[in-house]
Amino acid sequence: MILQTRLLGQSYAFRHLKEVFAKANEEKSGDRLAGLVAATVQERIAAKQVLSQVLLRDIRNHPLLPPEEDEVSRLIEDAVNEPMYQSVQNWSVAELREYILDDKTTGADLQRLGRGLTSEMIAAVTKIMSNLDLVHAANKIEVLSHCNITIGQKGVLASRLQPNHPTDSVAGMLASLQEGLSYGIGDAVIGINPVDDSVESVKRLLHATHDFIQEWRIPTQNCVLAHVTTQMKAIEQGAPADLIFQSIAGTEAANRSFGINAALLDEAYDMAKKLGTGTGPHCLYFETGQGSELSAEAHHGIDQVTLESRNYGFAKRYNPFILNTVVGFIGPEYLYNGKQVIRAGLEDHFMGKMHGIPMGVDVCYTNHIAADQNDIEDLGVLLAAAGVNFVIATPMGDDCMLNYQSLSYHDVAALRETLGRKPAPCFQEWLEEIGIFENGRLSRYAGDPSFFTKSATGGAL
Repeated sequence: MILQTRLLGQSYAFRHLKEVFAKANEEKSGDRLAGLVAATVQERIAAKQVLSQVLLRDIRNHPLLPPEEDEVSRLIEDAVNEPMYQSVQNWSVAELREYILDDKTTGADLQRLGRGLTSEMIAAVTKIMSNLDLVHAANKIEVLSHCNITIGQKGVLASRLQPNHPTDSVAGMLASLQEGLSYGIGDAVIGINPVDDSVESVKRLLHATHDFIQEWRIPTQNCVLAHVTTQMKAIEQGAPADLIFQSIAGTEAANRSFGINAALLDEAYDMAKKLGTGTGPHCLYFETGQGSELSAEAHHGIDQVTLESRNYGFAKRYNPFILNTVVGFIGPEYLYNGKQVIRAGLEDHFMGKMHGIPMGVDVCYTNHIAADQNDIEDLGVLLAAAGVNFVIATPMGDDCMLNYQSLSYHDVAALRETLGRKPAPCFQEWLEEIGIFENGRLSRYAGDPSFFTKSATGGAL
């Protein structure tokens, strides 16, 4: 490998591939915190130029984190489709980019190609793509998944309904759930972050959501986002869970900090298939986010985009129903401002799709990031244009339990109407059947949670 170049009369030399990867990355405060960023814009451009000429076989033959040292690396390596890899191993990263963006290259072509790439190769090409490149390429790829319903179809913008409550009140949670449904939200999953991570609390919330779904015959999935071991105990005790959730990371050490490894997720996967209440083949839900490995001091000197890509290589093992990156949640130490959050969201979505992951994004930020709701709405529009499988919605865009800002129920409705996106087909049929949708659009009951209480008690509508 040649890891040096000359740019405008200045020579740039890089010690190893890990440094090239890091310095070719777009500016991220997390990489700066880790001491990995390019010193100047010129050095970043030089690193991108060097990276663009690196061959895919060189990336595989010089792993940033060797498989003998890391479980995630081993799983990524073991998953490579060898015939596909052999057909592209002599491509440069630049040639990979040109193929991805070529008008003749279809989404099916990209899904087939992705099986022969490692996560590091996908991260490398991401670093030399513009934001529009990432939108255009990701929009080609259709990744379908099925639990109780199927999502991911072209033209569909599904959503997770997140009716969190600061005391895990079932009544409060149901009120928020009903409001979300009245906006047509909730086809990807009704997913609750519990305050109380106990088995009894998780069981209570799972039963409450399951009972409401059954009462109203809602074509969706339920999930409570406690630690995987807590959910497994709840399921063993008879709790009805369509999906099992877990946050994951891109290194073995970071996963260990989450209290997980592949063996535990293998066990959860097996339990979800045998005891879960979901009817389809896809029964796991993962969350990720750039910077988690650094926050766990488990990044091994690797930049956060590459580590995030490795998350998706790890997730592939389990064929999840959904995965979303919580793009602006960790804080300004990792993504400092709106520009960095927008870039990260587009990177993550593209990389997930290239891995064949049914990819969603929690389009969000914390109050101490230099971002505002306009930045988040901008990212929502870009992701909807990029064909994101689903986004997350909270009441008024303000999660009263996790204390961060996200898209609101009405933001998702506005994205659908503005860009011609629809809920999942069977979910839209249900919305039409009960009267929340009329002729493919929200009816006069939009945003009125009392629709459900009036209907249930026979009140006038």
